[in-house]
Amino acid sequence: MSQSAKGGQPQAVFGTARRGRARPAGDELLTQASAAFTRAGFQDSTLILRWREIVGPETARIARPLRLREGPDGAVLTLKCDAGAIVFLQHQTRALLERLNAYSGASRIVRLQLVAGEPIPGAELPKHPGLTAGRRTEEGGAKTPLKDALSRLSAARAGARKKRAD
Repeated sequence: MSQSAKGGQPQAVFGTARRGRARPAGDELLTQASAAFTRAGFQDSTLILRWREIVGPETARIARPLRLREGPDGAVLTLKCDAGAIVFLQHQTRALLERLNAYSGASRIVRLQLVAGEPIPGAELPKHPGLTAGRRTEEGGAKTPLKDALSRLSAARAGARKKRAD
């Protein structure tokens, strides 16, 4: 028993867990995410979670799965993609279906439906690995922040030397 701050009466200490206690935010996340995936037709959420690995980084950058509808002949996967990428994806449909069916099971997905939408947030073009910062500055491209800082320091030091000589 401990002393209460309000008075001289001892405070009871209970051995049971408190009710209404705040839980970590991640506890309910899986339940709510799986409900959202189910509403979109994805019984197995790994298709969305492993999208980049399944279709490759180039396709994952321009398209993402939106809905999966099961039908009598097979499933139709709706992809939301960049408007300019629809033609590219139409040409790649056969290869995409092969990759998707290799992942999800033989001939489960029979058709892709492409829907134009706004670009996917956070998707950027990867930097070209052959162009390093040193090569860009030699070719007359943009300066690096370090080179910029060193040139300002050099100019400031040269200006300070001239003032001392006067």
